Amino acid sequence: MRPAARAREGWVNAPDESPDLGALPRGTRRQREHRHGRAAEKADTMTTPSTDHAKRLAKLLREDLAAGGFDIPHSLALELVAHQLGTRDWNVLAAALRKNISRYEISPGVPVLRVMSMTHALPFYVGYLGFRLDWEHRFEPGTPAYAQVSRSQAVLHLSEHHGDGSPNGVVWLPVADVAALQRELHARPDAPMRPGIERDAPGGPTLEVIDPYGNVLRFAQAGSD
Repeated sequence: MRPAARAREGWVNAPDESPDLGALPRGTRRQREHRHGRAAEKADTMTTPSTDHAKRLAKLLREDLAAGGFDIPHSLALELVAHQLGTRDWNVLAAALRKNISRYEISPGVPVLRVMSMTHALPFYVGYLGFRLDWEHRFEPGTPAYAQVSRSQAVLHLSEHHGDGSPNGVVWLPVADVAALQRELHARPDAPMRPGIERDAPGGPTLEVIDPYGNVLRFAQAGSD
């Protein structure tokens, strides 16, 4: 019987046909160190419900069996992982993992900052901080505006709507190089402020700016010495 067929017939649960894993050769010292060095990787793999991590489990299984002299195809390794996780086959497991992710996955949040006038707020965020105006919405002319601005991966919503928070909010934004951002802001013509850098801030060196309505934006270089 071919390996794939044996997996479909429940080979992994048949003691008389399964390899005696306890009798596998211990391998060379280098092989043992290699396996032990991947312990953390295996633990991380087993706690993350995704098809990518299940495939990594199959890869690790193949490598460990190969070290003991048992070579199996990747397709069989996928089937064995699926059986050990309690499903009929790999296709069933992959579908279940995709469904699980779609049910529980949460995307990054978007802060909503209250502003009194978009006319005064946008020059600060776009002209001074270098954000881009992605879109602006009004239900009809003369009604409060709601806008999205973004820069790199940072996304902010600005709202004139009563009830969308209040001024004096605070947003913490990680940056790769806070000193470079400071130089950029200081070079702006007619800059409304020239912020310094707080080197000992809890989140790393931090540059703080305040918009026209009291909302505080803290740009921090996390992980900096």
